[in-house]
Amino acid sequence: MKNDEPGFSTLAVHAGTKPDPVTGARATPIYQTTAYVFDDADQAASLFGLQAFGNIYTRITNPTTAALEEKVAMLEGGTAALAVASGHAAQFGVFHTLLTPGDEFIASNKLYGGSINQFNHSFKSFGWNVNWVDMDDIGAVRAAVTAKTKAIFAESIANPGGVVTDLEAVAKVAEDAGIPFIVDNTMATPYLCKPFEYGANIVVHSLTKFMGGHGNSMGGAIVDGGNFDWSATDKYPFLSQPRPEYQGIAIHETFGDFGFAIACRVLGLRDLGAAISPFNSFQILTGIETLPLRMEKHCQNALEVAKFLEAHKAVEWVQYAGLESNAYHKLADKYLKNGFGSVYSFGLKGGYEAGVNLVSSVELFSHLANLGDTRSLIIHPASTTHRQLTDDQKVAAGAGPDVVRVSIGIEDAKDIIADLDQALSL
Repeated sequence: MKNDEPGFSTLAVHAGTKPDPVTGARATPIYQTTAYVFDDADQAASLFGLQAFGNIYTRITNPTTAALEEKVAMLEGGTAALAVASGHAAQFGVFHTLLTPGDEFIASNKLYGGSINQFNHSFKSFGWNVNWVDMDDIGAVRAAVTAKTKAIFAESIANPGGVVTDLEAVAKVAEDAGIPFIVDNTMATPYLCKPFEYGANIVVHSLTKFMGGHGNSMGGAIVDGGNFDWSATDKYPFLSQPRPEYQGIAIHETFGDFGFAIACRVLGLRDLGAAISPFNSFQILTGIETLPLRMEKHCQNALEVAKFLEAHKAVEWVQYAGLESNAYHKLADKYLKNGFGSVYSFGLKGGYEAGVNLVSSVELFSHLANLGDTRSLIIHPASTTHRQLTDDQKVAAGAGPDVVRVSIGIEDAKDIIADLDQALSL
């Protein structure tokens, strides 16, 4: 083991979670505390001045959460991670660190509806402006870059459409422009895809989904790839310029290849306060231990269900990259190493009404706004998660009126198929 890189399953179980040094407890304890006693005044001063690492207040650091952060960073191949309250909090933390009023970023127009809403509306309150681009068209991505552009954002596998992003091609555009490439890897997880291997600089997760995997705890993560030179220009003053609240420390100069994660923690989480609870960190840690087992079963079931749907008379189309007929199958072969994911969409011949009827008629499936659970989940995005978008935006995001999204669970595939079959027949 000393000479070999541990395998993914070994890391999923062991990374970041050593036996408790005080009690010998093998499971990481839940450190349910708000604050921590200092050794003396000098230690306290060094902690507050970023001259030493340690715990001050659970809004900023917590030992249970630190174990989760180390595990996620190691699974993604990053230099450091920051766990926060939700996936949305992770996105906000990233852009708060990168952008100032008047700045712009490019985002794929095929995203989770909540992200589209966050970028279109909430971010405008801070003077952050999004430019939407179809990332199937790399030329359009390149053409969208302006002097005000500070980042490019995409999902490795888009929610709800199941579209696979050409990560390497988009990363090259970002590299040429001297800006970071941010990838939401929630749908793929590092078991299927590691965006840093293809040029991404920052990875975000909704840990609520596949990483935790049991639909019981909210959480998000920011992972620093350690592969972007934040001091090359003054585009990113939070990282390159002296920070007055920390006695003139320049974050990137001081902390190097994990400087972005530090900045998100001490300049973002510290003041914005979107801290994850230690109990949720514990729950997600436990869930990640079985991530490779669950993802293997998720992907096996998803392919079986997709083939069933593709042949069903009530279904117009299926957007699943695991199908050889799918336009994204070649990209999926390149970027998704252990399967094709378990979340995808399909279109019903009966349109909007057929979609509403289907989600109202299933019995094994749960009709709810989540994904990545052990249970099979279903939703009609046009009437729920993407309801706030215009009709054109819904179609662009892969959430048109006929679209149904499924997150295929780890039940027996025959039972999942039987439930869909009976509901489609009503």
